[in-house]
Amino acid sequence: MESSSEGVVRAGDDGVVAEPSRTGAAGSEGAAGVVAVAPASLSPSRAGDFMQCPLLYRFRVIDRLPEKPSPAATKGTLVHAVLERLFDAPAAERTAAGAKSLIPAQWDRLRETRPEVVELFADDPEGERLAGWLAEAERLVERWFTLEDPTRLEPAERELFVETELESGLRLRGIIDRVDVAPTGEVRIVDYKTGKAPRPEYAEGALFQMKFYALVVWRLKNVVPRRLQLVYLGSGDVLTYDPVLADLERVERKLLALWEAIGEATRTGEWRPRPTKLCGWCDHRAHCPEFGGTPPPYPLPVTLEPPAPVRAAASQDGAQGRMGPG
Repeated sequence: MESSSEGVVRAGDDGVVAEPSRTGAAGSEGAAGVVAVAPASLSPSRAGDFMQCPLLYRFRVIDRLPEKPSPAATKGTLVHAVLERLFDAPAAERTAAGAKSLIPAQWDRLRETRPEVVELFADDPEGERLAGWLAEAERLVERWFTLEDPTRLEPAERELFVETELESGLRLRGIIDRVDVAPTGEVRIVDYKTGKAPRPEYAEGALFQMKFYALVVWRLKNVVPRRLQLVYLGSGDVLTYDPVLADLERVERKLLALWEAIGEATRTGEWRPRPTKLCGWCDHRAHCPEFGGTPPPYPLPVTLEPPAPVRAAASQDGAQGRMGPG
């Protein structure tokens, strides 16, 4: 589920990171010699970061501070890769045993493309923890077969990169796990989650990512997806939602307001921490004032004057987005 660190980046159930600006604006050297540039696009994950904690957004998007791989996120990346590759096989061969047999090769591939994941089991010389971790991945893959029947599915797209530019100049982008298209043309967007389904009162937050994708597809294809489907392998639940145009218009307004807030913080350098119970899992507490830390020097110019709207670079054919390799 992961691509290059400068373009589309996926880790486990994560989405994509904001891409460095293509407008030619010069960046400054930030933490660990990384060149910091102003955000130029928004993904579901980075939108979620800002809503959770603006300072976390800054650390990830502007400072690009390193983060250690986590067992849970890496397991998600592995499981997603297996479910993607399974559809390479003919329908009759898409079995649970066949899917589980893909795990060793996909784990080898993951270690080659992301050598840092090897650190997860550096203190496991006998391989016991690794074996248990791989067994958990097998159970997640096996559970999927109780929720969907891959012999009756022929996805139109898998791991589909989508990107569009709104009239405001805001560029939205992400990677959709699976797109199904019915013979009658209805579109279903599917996302796999290796965790457990949220309680009903938190379902709206979980659907935000899916509505984000639906908005991008609508803007690209002028088609409102018929169904959004979240498949929770950790608990064996399937959450579905049938969006209407008003849903997507509300999401667009929310994203525009969010982008304005991100722009204001980028210009002023005011990225406020927002402590929650999730802080316990944050890699950046050493830099967070809430935990006695000091953020790195802000690497971008600070200005009180809002600049003229900056649009992302348009493609040569004038298209307002793309669907395909990132």
